[in-house]
Amino acid sequence: MRIHLDRSRCSGHGRCFSLAPEVFDYDDEGFSVLKHETITPELEAAAQLGAGGCPEQAITLEDD
Repeated sequence: MRIHLDRSRCSGHGRCFSLAPEVFDYDDEGFSVLKHETITPELEAAAQLGAGGCPEQAITLEDD
């Protein structure tokens, strides 16, 4: 599974990294950054939780 973050849509709410810190982090300005671009099966649930928590829908997941 691959994950994509549209940084132009990110408003820095922090929900993704609050919900899934193993997948998401934040930069010096408080905007989301990805720790991984490819999501292993062990991280799929966390990635989906973080993506689902994004109010701007800036995070998308796609199967390889």
